[in-house]
Amino acid sequence: MSIGSQAERPRAATRANRAQTRAAMPKKQLLRFENRGPSGLEYFVFIPSSGAEKSRVFVDVHGISRNIDEHARLFAPYCEAHGVTLVAPHFTQEKSKDYQRLGRLGRGPRSDAALDSILEEIHEAIGAPTERIYLFGFSGGAQFAHRYAMAYPHRVARAVVAAAGWYTFPDRRTRFPYGTRRSQDLPEVRFDPEAFLQVPMTVIVGDRDITDIDLRRTPRVNRQQGETRLERARNWVEAMRAAARSYRLEPLVTLETIPGGDHGFASLMQSSDLGGRVFAAMFRDTPKPLERTRHG
Repeated sequence: MSIGSQAERPRAATRANRAQTRAAMPKKQLLRFENRGPSGLEYFVFIPSSGAEKSRVFVDVHGISRNIDEHARLFAPYCEAHGVTLVAPHFTQEKSKDYQRLGRLGRGPRSDAALDSILEEIHEAIGAPTERIYLFGFSGGAQFAHRYAMAYPHRVARAVVAAAGWYTFPDRRTRFPYGTRRSQDLPEVRFDPEAFLQVPMTVIVGDRDITDIDLRRTPRVNRQQGETRLERARNWVEAMRAAARSYRLEPLVTLETIPGGDHGFASLMQSSDLGGRVFAAMFRDTPKPLERTRHG
C-alpha cells in the first residue's frame, strides 16, 4: 500500500464515463484527496480489492494529534480483510479548531458539514454507498463521532467511540455540548433522543486511561462526568442506557475496557488489538433501520 504524495481532487464524472473512472481507481492503496467543498479538507481513502460500490464505508476520525497518516495506515489492513472502504478526514488545526464539537458558530467551518461533503464526493467518485456509515473516532475524534451520531442518527449504522475526553450527555435540560438542549452555536441541529438512542454504539477505553494529559478538566465537566476518561466513559454509557430505558427502547450503548490499555493510539492498535476490537464491534451484524415510532 502506498500513500499519495500530493493532494488530488476526485473529478466529477458524467454518467457515460463514471463506471470507467471508478474501475480505474487504484485498490489496496491509501489515496489522498482534497474536498471540493468549502472546507477544502484533505482526506484518505482506501478501496479494498473487492471494490467500493457494494462495500460498507468506515469513517475514521483522528484525535487532536491529527495523526491521520498513522490512523489510515494501521486501519487499512482491517478494511482489506473485511472488504470495507476507508474514509479518513483530516480536520486541521487551522481549519477545524472546534471539530470535536461539530464546529460551532464563530469557530471555523462546520466539521459535520465537511464530513457530509466528503461523503457525497466519495459516493460520486468511487460509488461507495455513503447513506449510512460506520463511524469511528479516537480521543478528540471520539468526541466528534458520538456527537455526529447523536445529531445525525439516520446517517450512522454503528459508532465506536474510543477514549473520548468528555461527552455530550442525553440531557435535554442542558445546552449543547454538555447536553442535548438546542444551542445557538449549532442552529440547524436538533437532537432527537428517540432516534439517536437507536444507534448501536460501543465505547472503548483502556483501564489505565486515567491520566489528565490533554484532558478537559473544569469543575463543570468533572462534576457532570467524572475526573478520568475511564470514569467518564462509564458514566456516559450508564446515562445513555438509562435514557433508552426511559423511552422504552432497548439500550444499544455498551462499554468495553482494554486491560492495561493507556491513551496511545498506536500502542493500543499494536499491543491491544484496538483495530480488531473496533471491527468486531462495527461489523458483527447489520443493524436494522431506525424506527420512527414516538412514545408519549
